[in-house]
Amino acid sequence: MLDLLFIPTAILYLIVVGSLFIYGVNFFYLTYLTWRRGEQRSEEITIEEWPVVTVQLPIYNELYVASRLILAAAKLDYPRDLLEIQVLDDSDDETALLVAKQVAELCEQGINILHLHRRERSGYKAGALMEGLHQARGEFLAIFDADFIPPADFLKRTIPHFYKDPGVGFVQARWGHVNRDYSVLTYLQSLSIDAHFMVEQFARSQNGYWFNFNGTAGIWRRQAMIDAGGWKAETLTEDLDLSYRAFFKGWRAVYLRDLEVPAELPVSFSAYRRQQQRWARGSLECARKFLPQIWESAAPFSLKMEATLHLTGYVVHLLLFALVFLYPLILVLSQRYSNLLTLFGIAFLFNATALAPTAFFAVAQQQLGHTWWKKVPAILCISCLGAGMMVNTVWAALQVYTSRPGVFERTPKFGIRRRGEDWTRSRYQLRLDAIVYFELLLALVNMGTVYMAVRAQNWLIAYYSLSFCLGLLFTSGMSIVQALAVQRRKRMATHG
Repeated sequence: MLDLLFIPTAILYLIVVGSLFIYGVNFFYLTYLTWRRGEQRSEEITIEEWPVVTVQLPIYNELYVASRLILAAAKLDYPRDLLEIQVLDDSDDETALLVAKQVAELCEQGINILHLHRRERSGYKAGALMEGLHQARGEFLAIFDADFIPPADFLKRTIPHFYKDPGVGFVQARWGHVNRDYSVLTYLQSLSIDAHFMVEQFARSQNGYWFNFNGTAGIWRRQAMIDAGGWKAETLTEDLDLSYRAFFKGWRAVYLRDLEVPAELPVSFSAYRRQQQRWARGSLECARKFLPQIWESAAPFSLKMEATLHLTGYVVHLLLFALVFLYPLILVLSQRYSNLLTLFGIAFLFNATALAPTAFFAVAQQQLGHTWWKKVPAILCISCLGAGMMVNTVWAALQVYTSRPGVFERTPKFGIRRRGEDWTRSRYQLRLDAIVYFELLLALVNMGTVYMAVRAQNWLIAYYSLSFCLGLLFTSGMSIVQALAVQRRKRMATHG
């Protein structure tokens, strides 16, 4: 039996670690590009005449943050006769009444704001944005999700870039965080998002690679949006989908790293899990949709390669999942076949890129002006969290593979900003996902692999398996602990 397993295991192992090596090298590459151009700031551009702009606020059952968003949009520093605000409200709870009241009050103050309330949520967020587009007056359309708080100068800092370059289709700003220090979960999320915006988006934009509109905190040229085919609900990441369709049409994009738009990070692990699963599924759907077109295009090889790595970023989780089951086989087989140790030595060279994510996150904090080395322990925890989310991504990939219809499930927000604020009494609580039990089982598998690796004195596999185990225990454990806390609050409320 072991003889039959040797060759396929060796080949599969080299494919997996080789693929991880490629992603790791790309992490180093993007980090180097950022470090090289790190001091570069966005150019300040002035224009004489301002265009008509429509600000779109897509909302669905956002009782705790809808008002905050609408008031922030109303405070945008822009000529009132040239500004139109659309509240694209798909809510089926009291949020609709709250929004209607808020919009009516702002209308009385002379704000040009409309409440567009759909009875049916067809097409989800993409459908709401497309319907708003049909009714919008603006030549440009700025979009802010419910958990964001646009700064007053947002429009005046973004719109001039469209006039500097008529080929610019969209301008994306950087996400900030209003509740970074609320909990360990929000802190780790903030470090991850900082790396995406400070390093990945910046490096891609500065070096001519394609990067995506992030669905919010950005502004589109109406013509580019229409030319690309408008919003479509064919994938769960309608923003990534539209971005690539615009690039295929020849449009360019601008990323403004020094324009920060603060937002609320998910405080519920179940909400974070849902958000990540939607992003993973949507990215993989876009990869399946666009990769053939990318490689058939006349784009340079470097752009094709970067676009491929961009769209398939969540494949890293799938590769880690494969390692969970390959490591025990490698340990067993290496005891019988000494030549497998040579193979493992080659894999060790591939694993040298394991430090790439650490450099990726550290440079992001350095670019933000933080003392990056103080954050190294937290950065190492992010690697564990990433490994812990592998089952979540595998489930998303299975849904894509089986072509199971996707449902756009919103990420609940609770208006949480400061440490100590309680969200467990709020609405929009999510049930404990049964996937946590598989995560616990997989954590036990990794625990067994750690034991085997230590006995075989294979310290590299021991280290990786331990990080997988800790990550899976963290994701499943936090989900269970928070679910129990919510249930306890419900019982207390019931018994008065």
